[in-house]
Amino acid sequence: MTRGIVNRILPFSSVDGPGNRTAIFLQGCNFNCLYCHNPETISDCLHCGKCIEECPYGALTLENNKVIWNKTLCKKCDKCLEVCPNNSSPKAISMNIDEVLKEINKTKVFISGITVSGGECTLQCDFLTSLFKEVKKMGLTCFVDTNGSTPLYNQKELIEVMDMAMVDLKSYNPKEHKILTGMDNKVVLENIKYLAGINKLYEVRTVIVPKVLNNHYTVDMTSKLIASLNPNIRYKIIKYRPIGVRTDMIDSYTPSDEMMEALKNIAKENGCKNIILV
Repeated sequence: MTRGIVNRILPFSSVDGPGNRTAIFLQGCNFNCLYCHNPETISDCLHCGKCIEECPYGALTLENNKVIWNKTLCKKCDKCLEVCPNNSSPKAISMNIDEVLKEINKTKVFISGITVSGGECTLQCDFLTSLFKEVKKMGLTCFVDTNGSTPLYNQKELIEVMDMAMVDLKSYNPKEHKILTGMDNKVVLENIKYLAGINKLYEVRTVIVPKVLNNHYTVDMTSKLIASLNPNIRYKIIKYRPIGVRTDMIDSYTPSDEMMEALKNIAKENGCKNIILV
């Protein structure tokens, strides 16, 4: 049976798509964003044991050269994530489709659907597709939260069972995007155009990072792109917040409300009709 590496499952989320949703975070990412807000999802655990020494509750042990997480003993202090030298988590576990469905069923009557995120969830495309096929049978919607780096236009089976995608466009300039993430944005832009063309693009998101990115250029160009594709596609413009992120890799600060309003006005003047500031 198809298995996936799951970082965590949030039973309820109101920020990962429309309505109340279960958010599933898969492990592994091909971006290495300087301001990553969940770096523990980037890499697979190397079982180095560093986290075992630091766990104050004895929830981690080394068995057969593998770090084992005891969910019962864990108090969710996240000390293991703080000390991990590999941008990983000892709490990421291999799950099959039935095991994930069991978790979804616990909250099924309270949710409208699921959103699978990461890391970068499309790197586990076979698992994602198989999961969506079963979740659709439950009468729930299936959303993908993606960095847009995987050519979704080549994943027809996934596209058929996916209701909508939410795509990050971190920078419009390909060189700036590569400095920020380690990859350029060619495929990201192609995905945005493709998904909009088949009416499966729920929103595009941009994080505003002062002193690091050319934020005005990115918002200007991104909003023009959205307006040309479908002005009703939601454009979410997000404040950078130095909480739970890699603050040691960039020199920035939270943008002011005035700056965010100015960026919103740019997007509005360019024709976007659904702009959200966060």
